[in-house]
Order: sequence, then C-alpha cells, then structure tokens
Amino acid sequence: MTGSLDLARDGDVTALLDATGVFFKSARDAFPGAGAADWAAAAALDPEAFGPGDAWRLAFRCFAVADPGGTGGWTLIDAGVGPAEGPGAPWCPVPGRLPELLVTAGIDRADVHTVVLTHLHEDHTGWAADSAGQPFFPQARYVVQRAETAALERRDPVWDWVVEPLRTAGQLHEVEGRHRLRPGVTLLPTPGHTPGHQSVLVERPDGRDVLVTGDLLVHAVQLAAPGVAYGHERDPATARASREELLARAADSGALLATAHLSRPFVEPRTAPA
Repeated sequence: MTGSLDLARDGDVTALLDATGVFFKSARDAFPGAGAADWAAAAALDPEAFGPGDAWRLAFRCFAVADPGGTGGWTLIDAGVGPAEGPGAPWCPVPGRLPELLVTAGIDRADVHTVVLTHLHEDHTGWAADSAGQPFFPQARYVVQRAETAALERRDPVWDWVVEPLRTAGQLHEVEGRHRLRPGVTLLPTPGHTPGHQSVLVERPDGRDVLVTGDLLVHAVQLAAPGVAYGHERDPATARASREELLARAADSGALLATAHLSRPFVEPRTAPA
C-alpha cells in the first residue's frame, strides 16, 4: 500500500478521498444498537472516527481501478460528494476534491470508461454530473442496479442531478443482480442500505482481491459487530444479512476491504468482535 490518506494505492486500486467531515448525528444516535464492547472494539479499529462529544468523523471516498495491462483505462467506483451546488450540499462537506485528486493520480476524466454507483445517495453521486446537467465523465457508462433507480423517488435531488441527465445522455446502464463488468471486476448485489445497493469485487491474480463495500459498511462498529444496524438503512435486516455475508466472504478468501467512510481506505475483514 502506498500514498497518503488523500490518495492511496493498493496495486491497481486507487483510493481517492473526496472529503472528510462530521456526521449530522452522533455516533451513538446513528448506531443505537451498539453496546459498550462494540464501541470499544470500533475505537481500537478506527480511532480517527471518534471526535469530541461522541461526534462521528467520516471520510467520503471513491475508488479507481486500473484496467489490466497498463492500457490507461479506468473504472471509478462511486462519485463522491460533488461540487458546492450538488445534491449533497445540505449535509455533505462540499465541495469535494475529486477533480484535483484525479489529476494528481494521473487519471484523465476521458479515460474513465465506467462509473459504478454503489447506490444513489448524495454523497456517492455528487461528481456523476455537473451543474449544467452534463455527465462529468464524458466517455463513461454509469452502472447502477435497476432496483436502485426503480426505488428512487422523483423528488429526490439525485434524480434531477444524476438519473435524468445520464439517461438523456444515453450513459446510464441499469443492470440486474450479479454482473461482470470486465474480467476481474464483478458487481455483487448487497441490498439493505438501499434496495439496489451493490458492492464491487476486484479479483487480482497476482495479489489480494479487493471488495469495495460502498455503504454496506459505514463505520468500524459494523466491522467489529456486523449485526449492528445503521439508522439510515432502508431495510436493516436485509442490510445485516448482506453485510454478514460479504464480510464472511472477505474473511474466508483473504480479500481486503475498500471502504468509503472509514478513516483508512483499506482494512482487514473481521467476522466477529475480538
């Protein structure tokens, strides 16, 4: 693993820290089912997430996966909090820094051929389009689960910022279930946080596989105790089942977890508290 927390690489996977901030709820309000032992384990796993007065400090991160063979193409997983005028403005720490981080990482927007949206929340879709309604990545297909777009209300600001412009441009690609994007990159349905939430498996024959978790795992307390629900999960029981299954898969296979909101981008899986 190389780089800073702003821009870190693990082989062909680059973590891009679009923003950091404090959540609008305290950690204990966001995870009311967590017990004292869960919080102690979480603090040991990710101490930087704990701010003063029970504040939850979190990252807002995207991941870029390089095509094999050094061809210059990229798959981007999630699109961050976006610009100051984006849909995340009411609660996200906007503007994000993804455009400048792409430059630093040597990634041209025109070389991003695929953008995977793990789900359609504001903090994962902000740089999908711009304020003029144009796709931010002009050559990319944007891939989302059909169940996710079907469940999104038309009054949700992400509809007008992301779904409608991408459909108009012919760049929104809706898939159903497990889907192979290309050799070595597979979309895995992990519903619960939202109806069509998906995670991404990056298989690497010469290194450890990587599982990009999206919001399946939003805080280290869920890494320490996967059964702990997050207060903003649409279907907590389904989210728990998805989380437990994916974390068990990671532990069994030795895959590394790539997380959107934990302080460190790449973390080891755990199936139970220590």
